[in-house]
Amino acid sequence: MRIIDPVYGKFEIKEPVLIALIKSPSMQRLKKIKQHGLPKSDFIDFNRYEHSVGVMLLLKILDASLEEQIAGLLHDVSHTAFSHLVDWVIGDSSKENFQDKNHKRFIKASEIPHILEKFGFDVKKIVKIKSYSLLEQPSPNLCADRVDYGLREFHYWSNPKIVRYCLNNLTTFNQKMVFRDQKSAKIFAMNFLKLQIKHWGGKDTVLRYFLFSLILKDALKDNIISQKDLYQDDLFILKKLRESQNKKIKNLLNLLDKKLTYKINPKLPEIKINKKFRYVDPLYLSGKKVIHLSKVDLKFKQKIEKERELNKYGLRFNLIYSPNV
Repeated sequence: MRIIDPVYGKFEIKEPVLIALIKSPSMQRLKKIKQHGLPKSDFIDFNRYEHSVGVMLLLKILDASLEEQIAGLLHDVSHTAFSHLVDWVIGDSSKENFQDKNHKRFIKASEIPHILEKFGFDVKKIVKIKSYSLLEQPSPNLCADRVDYGLREFHYWSNPKIVRYCLNNLTTFNQKMVFRDQKSAKIFAMNFLKLQIKHWGGKDTVLRYFLFSLILKDALKDNIISQKDLYQDDLFILKKLRESQNKKIKNLLNLLDKKLTYKINPKLPEIKINKKFRYVDPLYLSGKKVIHLSKVDLKFKQKIEKERELNKYGLRFNLIYSPNV
């Protein structure tokens, strides 16, 4: 199987288990689920399938075991439609971990265990993502998941010129992902933080997440969609929403189709929204040891702390509007 990835280039996948999993219905479903989660956005978006295959390829580049590559390929297979938007509806928006908590259950109910068993792999091991040190690490450490979606966002939106540089300076140390030097660690970390400030946690994104969560909550309450439907895909849910006769849903969908602005109206109650704070504090090689960037770069540490506090304060508003709505 030949894969041409926009971040990592051309690959020939020869392992039968990887080919079978990539072709499986559960993996193919991810092609219709956006990474960013919003049905419409000013940012160029990619899907969960591209990210999942990318994680597998990054692990392959870093010489991870085939078992870890499999776990990487499958790490997002349990996402619902609209990705982390579900956390704003039936989960926790500050943690965005609904998918993680349901990962094992989803895989065991799918066709995936049969495929893994056919090729001699134990599904009980594969679903334990945290046991794979290159694939998954607690925030703010580097891991294949975090690095891939960072590089992918650099490529599509923020700074494509640094993608190859960052990738070429990634290596491993004691089964952990690290940068080769302080400079490359700083470039990746600061550009990752830019994504948090201007994209993932930016005002427009947070407002749109909030508004679309209202739509999904209403749709669930009025039985326009069910929780089971969320395990279809984005287009399936959008079709149901657009066909509904719920005026609030129609008005909010129309609002989301336009450029949003907001202003203060003291007569209305204030709404406060918090979104997960995403950042990295990379390890990098210094001689025969590794050091976290924040340990030697005080300005970087202060910048992270400042942005974390701003994120904790949240976005506060009491009126959203868009012209011609």
